Amino acid sequence: MTYRDGQRLSLEADGAPLRLSVNRRARRVSIRIDARAGEAVLVAPSERRLVDAIAFARTRTDWIRARLADRPVAVGLAPGQRLSVAGEDVTLAALPGAVAARLTDTPEGPVLAAGGEGAAWSRRILTFLKRRAREVLMARTEAHCRALGLPLPKVSINDPRSRWGSCTPGRGTIRYSWRVILAPPAVLDYLAAHEVAHLVHGDHSPRFWAVVAQLIGDPAPHRAWLRQHGAGLHALAV
Repeated sequence: MTYRDGQRLSLEADGAPLRLSVNRRARRVSIRIDARAGEAVLVAPSERRLVDAIAFARTRTDWIRARLADRPVAVGLAPGQRLSVAGEDVTLAALPGAVAARLTDTPEGPVLAAGGEGAAWSRRILTFLKRRAREVLMARTEAHCRALGLPLPKVSINDPRSRWGSCTPGRGTIRYSWRVILAPPAVLDYLAAHEVAHLVHGDHSPRFWAVVAQLIGDPAPHRAWLRQHGAGLHALAV
């Protein structure tokens, strides 16, 4: 049977949902969990290797089923909800009228408030989070580029399903997920260092990790935080 990139199927017996994905930069077949879509993604370096990815998935059915069952339940933005924004615990609130989101200090703590109701209110909160993500990540990107003597790349904020950031050295561009603004500042700093290091080395070789360590020290705790809490960041439905 021939399989193709993007095809969806289910594992025999337990019916776990799978999506096939081709990543030309991948060195081997692998499996990752897409928490937002509620499915396992089988990654192969070519369409020809997708059959190998499926065979691999059949040996990991228990792991896939457990990871899908453990993924956080999706939650939407709502007034009264508490979020951690760049390490600061804030409470979301609604204001009357079409007022842009703003962060204010109150006796009860920081409050992120916006005008409107429903989807309009959520869009204003999301706009603030994306703008804040760009500000923080741009500042850390600039700092790491200065440390390495590199020109500042073009930075953009997106919402990818799996990557927290990506770098295209040939184009001088870096993309970040806005969701990392919900992570601690040290994790944000690690992510910026990781992507800036890719401007020097486009792979994940020891030389690449040496550059990351030069910028922020040991990256292991920050990578571990993303592995442990990343699904929770993706569970925020916007």
